[in-house]
Amino acid sequence: MSQISFPVILLAGGLLAFGCSSPDTRKADLEELSNFYPKSTGDTTGADSTELILSNFAGPDIVPSPAALAVSPNGNVFVGVDMMGSLGKEPGKGAIVRLVDSNNDGELDSHTEFVKVDNPRGIIAVRDQVFVLHTQFSEATGVAEGMNLVVYEDKDNDGVADGPSKVLIEGISSPESIRSRGTDHSTNGIRMGIDGWIYIAVGDFGFHNATDRDGKKMTMLGGGIVRVRPDGTEMEEYIHGTRNIYDVAIDPFMNIYTRGNTNDGGGWNIRFIHYTQSGEYGYPNFFQNFTEEIIPALADLGGGSGTGSYFMDDDRWPAKYNHVPMMADWGRSQLYIHRVTMDGPGFTQQDEEFIKLSQITDIDVDASGRMFLAAWDGAGYFGSEEKGYVVRVVPKGWEYEAFPDLTTATVDQLTALLKAANSVSRFHAQRELLARFPDEAGAAALAVATDRTLPLEVRVAGIYTYAQATCESGNGELVKLSQEEKVREFALRALADRKTCLQGVPLDPFTEGVTDPNDRVKSAAIVALGRIGNPQAAAELLRVKVPASFKQQDKGTEGPHATPNSAIILPHIAVKALVELDAVDAAVNAIGTENSKIALWALRYMHDPKAVDGLIKAYGKTDDMELKTEILGTLSRLYKKEAPYDGSWWWGTRPDTHGPYYKGITWGSSDKIKGFLLGERNAFDATKRQFFADLNERNRMEIEEFGLEESTLVIQETEIDLEEIKNKKGQVGASSIEDVMIAVQDLEGDPVKGKALFTSQGCIACHSIEKGQPLKGPYMGQIGSIMNRSQITESILKPNASISQGFASVLIDTDDDKSYMGFVTAETADEVVLQDITGTATKLDKSTIKTRKVMETSMMPPGLVNSLSFEELASLITYLQQQK
Repeated sequence: MSQISFPVILLAGGLLAFGCSSPDTRKADLEELSNFYPKSTGDTTGADSTELILSNFAGPDIVPSPAALAVSPNGNVFVGVDMMGSLGKEPGKGAIVRLVDSNNDGELDSHTEFVKVDNPRGIIAVRDQVFVLHTQFSEATGVAEGMNLVVYEDKDNDGVADGPSKVLIEGISSPESIRSRGTDHSTNGIRMGIDGWIYIAVGDFGFHNATDRDGKKMTMLGGGIVRVRPDGTEMEEYIHGTRNIYDVAIDPFMNIYTRGNTNDGGGWNIRFIHYTQSGEYGYPNFFQNFTEEIIPALADLGGGSGTGSYFMDDDRWPAKYNHVPMMADWGRSQLYIHRVTMDGPGFTQQDEEFIKLSQITDIDVDASGRMFLAAWDGAGYFGSEEKGYVVRVVPKGWEYEAFPDLTTATVDQLTALLKAANSVSRFHAQRELLARFPDEAGAAALAVATDRTLPLEVRVAGIYTYAQATCESGNGELVKLSQEEKVREFALRALADRKTCLQGVPLDPFTEGVTDPNDRVKSAAIVALGRIGNPQAAAELLRVKVPASFKQQDKGTEGPHATPNSAIILPHIAVKALVELDAVDAAVNAIGTENSKIALWALRYMHDPKAVDGLIKAYGKTDDMELKTEILGTLSRLYKKEAPYDGSWWWGTRPDTHGPYYKGITWGSSDKIKGFLLGERNAFDATKRQFFADLNERNRMEIEEFGLEESTLVIQETEIDLEEIKNKKGQVGASSIEDVMIAVQDLEGDPVKGKALFTSQGCIACHSIEKGQPLKGPYMGQIGSIMNRSQITESILKPNASISQGFASVLIDTDDDKSYMGFVTAETADEVVLQDITGTATKLDKSTIKTRKVMETSMMPPGLVNSLSFEELASLITYLQQQK
């Protein structure tokens, strides 16, 4: 890493400004920031239908299978049509469609095909540019070449891209995984923050040698968040260790949130996460056995499938729906609100149902406060030409406010918009100000940043606008701003936000920040010290205290990976900064001191001969058995390191979660570590040698002399041998839905066996297959002419995803305290006939009905085919396909 030089004058100025020897009069001024986030209402049942107006905006005839959308400030909606779906592999089925409501009456007036593009998964519309994250296919072979972040221009505003895209990042998802599986774990949503970075949600396909416009290459094993400047430069990792996040929500203070799924415990649960820059979130290597080392999620919310995300900041919306992350869940067909409450450098949360929408995929809001939602609506894993739509949502009483034409706005007008009471206006005013008035933007933004009468979110917008306008020439003013308690956090973050603007940044505001009474300032300062790259910071970072929660869980128990733990955040990112600084010598020298715990934690990741030699030397110098044990544990961890990732494999839907490495390999100092550990083991009494066997198993050293357990065998990437397992009983229940969908799509199946299975699996009890049979559940005699193979498969595996019209479950309670569930087959003014799952009909007098409720779940329970093999399920599907 290149080091930054620090001019003596600026360093001295920093010392004078912060006065290390003077009494510490700093305080944490958090009242306004804390009050920005609304408290929980206690009501988790969803939005009051009288408070919101939902209206259809576009249907499948225009936007089939909408995977993503973005809204320009004036309300033009750019929809990513993806009829390839998440598992399809045939190109030529995608486009970006622009929707226009020219008179702002809530109804679509015109639309254009902006550009043809495959698998559009992320879209941002800014000025005359549209940024798109999509899959690139070879024109010659039709095979996926990876995913690219690109930008299109529409300078004449005709709703059609002016020409080919400009590639900003090439290869930001591994092509091998897309070719073999589809895009369901690929790189997905993109969103730009008020800091001017584009944040990219990377699924756990990861990527190898992604290349930005500067030629910088980067590799990521697994999922996380990557960010890049709008011109495609300065690409960098923001956080790591997620599974399959689809999008990011960014609040006005640059807090980032996602609703991402994982396979904790073998299921597919949703975790709501707040991210701290540089953090490791643990999937899959750490969240089971090494959770003391990660920043945990804020909540495990059970099964689901997180998709689009947005942070609502618009004072025209009801207060209870404002200043909250909003998270779409495709699996639950629900838009959720997560009420976040500040907790030191992190948050806690309370989730609430908000808007119900069939397989919701994305959300965005324009500068007038109009919300647009995209719905997959049963388009299936392979997309559909007949499913999907976009709706518009506004609060009751909302009135349209025209957004000004930014292209003709003056500096003063744009500066006024930078003070708006909604984040969309502030963001787009910033982008226009920086683009059209680069020489004047700095002074205008600084006036906003320093005005203490303005709301905090407005001042923060001013700070980040100023930092972008001035780069290193504005660092002096940002240092001054960092002396004010209320905005210190944001000034420090802006100072170190871009490594290309670090020249002349003094170290003292950040080293002082590590001991600030405000934990959020501490967090900003610690992250910044790792980015600045000055090794002098190591001494201060090593003083960060490690909490009691930093402890290894008992063997065989899974650690707390989805329980808020704000106390771990500061030492965690301090360790990350020490590793970034390559502070091997400082960490080794701290062994045995009061800073020993954080030093040994950092050394776990420092595969450096100096680290190994230093640990062995420190071991010999101490008689403290607890310290000796910790050193042995650190050396055991360093015995292997993660193998370089080449993008040729993926760990599948059920990866090995033992950790600490997925593909551990030995390195130059492994023999020295092994020799030392064996020597110490042999010096131990035989009754105490189990300690070394446990180290061997925990860290997967695979040293035979310690004794091997079966669990130490590393499970490599998951490869499904269809021929071997297709007849294995129970394979359906043991596999992810996506894996089953892929397998059944490629298996022909035997319709004769399928007919027998239709009876033996109990389908015949609920469904008629021939005309003249008593009507029970949905009629299957024509299912092959209504649904394709993938839709039939999905409806069996996920019966709640698409309930046939007329067969919604109804629960009726009568005055005699009896309950009846079924679907309505006949109804008059006085009577209702309810038919249950066995085909039994019950006639009820309406005057005796106490309550009547339409259920959101199908009468058909999930899991009815879990005992089948892939081949058997394929046979059942083939039989049903033939019913036309």
